[in-house]
Amino acid sequence: MSEISIQREDSPNGGRYVTIINGDEAEMTYSRAGKTRIIIDHTGVPDSMRGMGVGKKLVEAAVKDARAEGFKIIPLCPFAKATLEKHTEWHDVVQ
Repeated sequence: MSEISIQREDSPNGGRYVTIINGDEAEMTYSRAGKTRIIIDHTGVPDSMRGMGVGKKLVEAAVKDARAEGFKIIPLCPFAKATLEKHTEWHDVVQ
């Protein structure tokens, strides 16, 4: 399979990371908690994408942005929290 392309849709109050594969959409939504933190509150991956690593790629995109832009991630979504806990190399951006 080709590289999974993740897009970020951002607004002053929050946004989402999204990918579309074969017409199906996966997303991870977040809200802003001030200027230096985001709260990941939901990750949704359709059954058609299960086992492809899409959820992990969504979290990884947020980690890359957090490092580049200097914000911390508060993972309220159970999937995002478990994924961030599993990857110790990402703990620097978790609050």
